[in-house]
Amino acid sequence: MRHGRKINHLGRKTAHRKAMLANMAASLIEHKRINTTVAKAKALKQFVEPLVTKSKEDTTHNRRLVFSKLRDKYAVSELFREVAPKVGDRPGGYTRIIKLGNRLGDNADMALIELVDFNEIYNVSGATKKKSSTRRSRRGKSSAKATEANPETTKKEDSSKEEE
Repeated sequence: MRHGRKINHLGRKTAHRKAMLANMAASLIEHKRINTTVAKAKALKQFVEPLVTKSKEDTTHNRRLVFSKLRDKYAVSELFREVAPKVGDRPGGYTRIIKLGNRLGDNADMALIELVDFNEIYNVSGATKKKSSTRRSRRGKSSAKATEANPETTKKEDSSKEEE
């Protein structure tokens, strides 16, 4: 029975579980998204989120704390150099789990876990940038009318050439 178990042990001994989560976290930081099972994705989310929070403040102490968990200096430098500036204003929730369905071989529930700010499809800040660009184009109505008039004249000229 699992009375009082706070974490998912994933059917592994402690050392194996910690090594697996460290390797998966390093892969997630390096590739920005990975495919895994739902149970491992949920365990990885609990493992990675505190590390990303620590990376917001770039101090030697925080780098050493993160390195003690990740055990990969390239992943640590990537986390502090590229990931932390993008998530600096976000108060939490740095990862997203998307369920993909079942694996063909053993019917395990599969999921895609990704860093939220590195996906342009779901990125909310990308949508606000698009809105600001459309607002800018509406301000200059005279220039917009001039560009709209030019394609119409070229279409008329093309149609007259086709008739000849």
